[in-house]
Amino acid sequence: MRELKVVGLEPDAKHVVLADPTTGDKFRIPVDDTLRAASRGDLARLGQIQIETASTLRPREIQARIRAGASVEQVAEEAGIPISKVERFAYPVLLERSRAADMAQKGHPVRPDGPTVQTLLEIVTQAFRSRGHNLDDATWDAWRDDDGHWVAQLEWQAGRSTNAAHWRYQPDAHGGTISALDDIAADLVDPDCGRPLRYLTPVYSSRDTDDTVETEIETERFVAAPAETVVIDRQPEPADDETAAAETGRTIPAATEPDTDAQRGAAASAKSAANPSKDKRGKPALPSWDDVLLGVRSNGRA
Repeated sequence: MRELKVVGLEPDAKHVVLADPTTGDKFRIPVDDTLRAASRGDLARLGQIQIETASTLRPREIQARIRAGASVEQVAEEAGIPISKVERFAYPVLLERSRAADMAQKGHPVRPDGPTVQTLLEIVTQAFRSRGHNLDDATWDAWRDDDGHWVAQLEWQAGRSTNAAHWRYQPDAHGGTISALDDIAADLVDPDCGRPLRYLTPVYSSRDTDDTVETEIETERFVAAPAETVVIDRQPEPADDETAAAETGRTIPAATEPDTDAQRGAAASAKSAANPSKDKRGKPALPSWDDVLLGVRSNGRA
């Protein structure tokens, strides 16, 4: 890099004339804000001038967009300049937003019956505890809307979804008032803040409803129908006197034994005549071999 020396000004005083002491070549540069800031050593002014010349946004416009809720990355991308150059002007505005978010947490939410005694932070802490959320994982922020009012935001992660609640903060001598701007913010400051944010309602199709009705009808029919009783009319098998007596509990009088052999023979003949299929001992009589060959039954009939 060659070193030049100042020779003077041109007659119109709009350019500075420089010369190379070695070769004697002369140069000129315009007298503008950059040269004036460089001659004073004002680095802040030099950086501001570079942003103004290198981007489409002026420093005041950058601060206005940061104050309205834009991030440093968004402004840098929009202006086409490095993030470091945007941070130089965004830093004081970010401090202002952080202070407004802290003040909003100390504000009192407004309900139909008036402002609450508890602050926004106290009410939101109870709501998060009842729903199983951790307030330490949430982030607070604030910015000014188009009307110049401060808007406070609480953002947190619940599962895979990101939730955000917004309130309008109006400062006053008593800590300020908080008004909900969306349903989530209204639910958080609601007295019944323990209920979940979302409600799941079962949806039934017409087919499911018909099947349910038919099942209930069939169940009622099944329960109401009495069990059928099958009665089999069976004729009791004939039993002898001893079996009938044992079943009914009656006592059969003992028969008198015949005294003489004639009487015994007469009794046996009478018993055989009464029951020809049994022998004298009371057992069934077996046909003889001749009866089987000739086809004659034991009762004497062919």
